[in-house]
Amino acid sequence: MIHTTPLRINGKTATGLKVDLPDSPPLVMIIGQTGFIMCGFLNMEAAEKLNVTAATVSRVRSFDDVLEAEVKAVTSKAERKGIKVGMKGRDAVKLLL
Repeated sequence: MIHTTPLRINGKTATGLKVDLPDSPPLVMIIGQTGFIMCGFLNMEAAEKLNVTAATVSRVRSFDDVLEAEVKAVTSKAERKGIKVGMKGRDAVKLLL
């Protein structure tokens, strides 16, 4: 099953995307206007090569988990937007809106 939902953060709207997968944790991401933050399914090497603004978090199963999780990795383009390893997902999403 695929779920999408609008997420209001600081008066702006991001899109939450969750894909339930068989025999696996879900794929969870939050998409902003200029990039996205995603669970550990994201291949950071590929994201870097594609020059996208992206960050990863781990051990998440819901949108709230993503917002509360610590950022584990960022692309160089995300870093230029101010997203840093160790910041909360919520703070990273704010920089993508």
